[in-house]
Amino acid sequence: MIALFLCQSQLSFAQYHEVGPFLGASNYRGDVGPSYFLYPNSPAFGIVYKWNVTTRYSLRFSAINSTLIGSDYKANDLNRFSRAYRFKNNVSEVSAGVEINFVEFNLHTGTPDFSPYLFLGLSYVDYNLFYFNGPPPAEQIEYDGEQKVAIPIVVGFKTNPSPLVVLGFEVGLRYALTDNLDGSTPIEEFDFARYGDFSNNDWYIFSGLTISFTFGDLPCYCKEKR
Repeated sequence: MIALFLCQSQLSFAQYHEVGPFLGASNYRGDVGPSYFLYPNSPAFGIVYKWNVTTRYSLRFSAINSTLIGSDYKANDLNRFSRAYRFKNNVSEVSAGVEINFVEFNLHTGTPDFSPYLFLGLSYVDYNLFYFNGPPPAEQIEYDGEQKVAIPIVVGFKTNPSPLVVLGFEVGLRYALTDNLDGSTPIEEFDFARYGDFSNNDWYIFSGLTISFTFGDLPCYCKEKR
């Protein structure tokens, strides 16, 4: 029992941490351009921090920035291609949630480990609010307003070539709680500028590589000795 108590105490205060960059690309899916979910067309970069509570799950926080680009000239729909809308929108998000390993991922075995993983959480999204001042070609006119929340669903695969470095590749879909990343549904004051399908919200996707550097005290993954 004493060994179990000491182990639990160490788990409470001596967890292993990871921090490092996210390097990849973004794409958008909504009322402009192609309807593919995975169509990276703009650089994305950020930082990811993980607190490895156990070998099966981590608390994860991240901040990522990119410019979403949409163009009807690249649409796989003839009606969109003929309409010819295009836009750019800078997007910054801060996310928090839980990363779940499908198998145990232990950084301290001395040999590389591998695991697919799933991240679920919540994102606060800061983006530009705008409307088009006429049919294409038209200017994006920005205005002030409320920012939104997105729901991230991230799947990936990671490995640790050394106890100090973790490499991961992931694809993260974000369901935005707005239909206005592309300026298609501005506030009522600019109702004349609305276009597209108002029944579906927008998505944006970050896909790329994470490079994490580990630090902190070695956690106790031990069992009670009888």
